[in-house]
Amino acid sequence: MNPLVDAWATIRAFLELGGPVLYAIGAVAAMMWALILERLWHLLRVLPQDVGAARDEWRAEAAAPAGAAGEPRTWFALNVRAAILSRVGQSARRNLSLIETLMQVLPLLGLLGTVWGMVRVFDVMTVFGTGNARVMASGVSQATVPTMAGLVAALSGLCFAYWLRQRANRVLGELEGELALPDDAESRGP
Repeated sequence: MNPLVDAWATIRAFLELGGPVLYAIGAVAAMMWALILERLWHLLRVLPQDVGAARDEWRAEAAAPAGAAGEPRTWFALNVRAAILSRVGQSARRNLSLIETLMQVLPLLGLLGTVWGMVRVFDVMTVFGTGNARVMASGVSQATVPTMAGLVAALSGLCFAYWLRQRANRVLGELEGELALPDDAESRGP
């Protein structure tokens, strides 16, 4: 048979086994992974260009002459540096908190699925009693499958979210070191 049809049948059977909460888990997991992929693209392709533009802007600022009265431009240069770092930092860290929040929501949706499945088990018990194990088993599967799915979906993004945050912090730390004022090295002393 066609592999796509087989895969769709397996996914459909899994969704029926776990109940309606699996649709919400799937939607949140898809949103989380879309944001992770967007952040990967941004950090690997776009952020290096932003950092290069920030370096060029800083070089132009550092090469600017002193004020009209000959006073140093330290205060203004520090503010320009802070603005550059803030702009690049916002670009690098955008949506990272949202990804982490979605990772925290996924296990909670799994617990919602557990409650949903347990309510089904109790409904079956009120109608059929405890003697019909086959009907109770479907409710138990609806209680356990969403929990597993929520945990697996959250764990699937954990390493990537951590790596994305670390990568953004490392790039920003390097940029902060590169955007030092020429007077900074002299004022620190030996």
